[in-house]
Amino acid sequence: MNLIFLALIVIAVATAAIREIRSTDPAEQPMQALSEGAIEAAGSAVELALGLVGVMALFLGLMKIAEAGGLLTVLARLLRPLMVRLFPSVPPDHPAMGAMILNFSANILGLGNAATPFGIRAMQELEKLNPHPGTATNAMALFLTINTSSITLLPTGVIALRASLGSEAPAAILPTTLFATLFATIAGIASALILQRYFLSPPATRSVDPSQTPADATSELDNTIREAGREATAEPTRNAAPTVDSTDQQPMNIEVPAEGYPAWVSLTALAGVLAIIPLTILYGQAIAPWIIPGLVVGFLSYGVIRGVPVYEVFVEGAKEGFNVALRIIPYLVAILVAVGMLRESGALGMFVGLAGPLTTPFGLPAEALPMALLRPLSGSGAYGIMAGIMQDPATGPDTHVGILVSTLQGSTETTFYVLAVYFGAVGIKRVRHTLAAALTADAVAVIAAVTIVGFLFI
Repeated sequence: MNLIFLALIVIAVATAAIREIRSTDPAEQPMQALSEGAIEAAGSAVELALGLVGVMALFLGLMKIAEAGGLLTVLARLLRPLMVRLFPSVPPDHPAMGAMILNFSANILGLGNAATPFGIRAMQELEKLNPHPGTATNAMALFLTINTSSITLLPTGVIALRASLGSEAPAAILPTTLFATLFATIAGIASALILQRYFLSPPATRSVDPSQTPADATSELDNTIREAGREATAEPTRNAAPTVDSTDQQPMNIEVPAEGYPAWVSLTALAGVLAIIPLTILYGQAIAPWIIPGLVVGFLSYGVIRGVPVYEVFVEGAKEGFNVALRIIPYLVAILVAVGMLRESGALGMFVGLAGPLTTPFGLPAEALPMALLRPLSGSGAYGIMAGIMQDPATGPDTHVGILVSTLQGSTETTFYVLAVYFGAVGIKRVRHTLAAALTADAVAVIAAVTIVGFLFI
């Protein structure tokens, strides 16, 4: 991200300088416009972050109620029957299985700050089952590929941003995001399973007995989740606003389910999710105004049924939302200033002019192309570009471009960051087929997002 940020600034200044030198019109002052654009972008970044405070407080308050009511554990039990089939090399009662299940459950709910500690802990436990240290196993590759495919049902961060920018239907991206993330996840799993046949593991350098698992696996995982949380870094996740430091998040004391629901229950839940997709595609615009009120009533009702003191817990979560909204200011200032300078210099206009004829026929407007290219590299960068696009009156949150970049943010992941952090946590240097499978999921997510947004909003 350091290189990307520097490159954006240098390109903007160089372009404006060349235009200034070559200009013969005294009224045209590219460098002056560049300076004014940078200052204006910095101010708009702060205004944007302040506008997010209320909406982020609302959504994180609701998610806190879901968390306190044990919804994460319910999802974990639903996922376990599927997980034992996807990861046959990991014993069902091993701490790695519990951590992976909790990681996926947190991602589904858009709880990025919770997902990262679980994910790092899962990698640490998977490494204990690794017969060739330093090289990714098939289980590691599949786990990270699913992570980068951005499995999510509630892109709360993106919805909050759209609402703060005055969108008439901030939740209209739910059907498009669900469609894109589902296809990305399926493509990621398929590519990982296929590619592992061609990227063979090296000879084992140590013996590992998968059947030997700690007797207190659940308590060990619960204790080490806190340690993993302190190692989580600040890169923003798929649906959460960027945070500066994850160590100030309260560690979650979540029970790791010892066993899952019966297989038929999990299959019924999966069928229900799949059935939602065509319904949201057919009636998405009609039900969009009902989604946010439905979420509010649904989470509050769930909390009451589970005996959660909904008011106190909501206020606690809303405080976190307030802090998150304020902490994203430095990220937004950095990226929006860089993008604003790029726009005022004329470099962005030239790029759009060159790329537009090539990508527009495929449903990807040139304005959204920088977002699609930057998303696998930097979550904060992509978040800033998305915010800048939706702030622009010409491409507001409810236009085709605005909905497309919102869908891309919710259905794709910061692939290189995830691989670097998770593999780095356990010293993996040979990633084998992981990157290829993850990029395949990213590409399918972009294609699916372009397809569904073009179908519903053109």
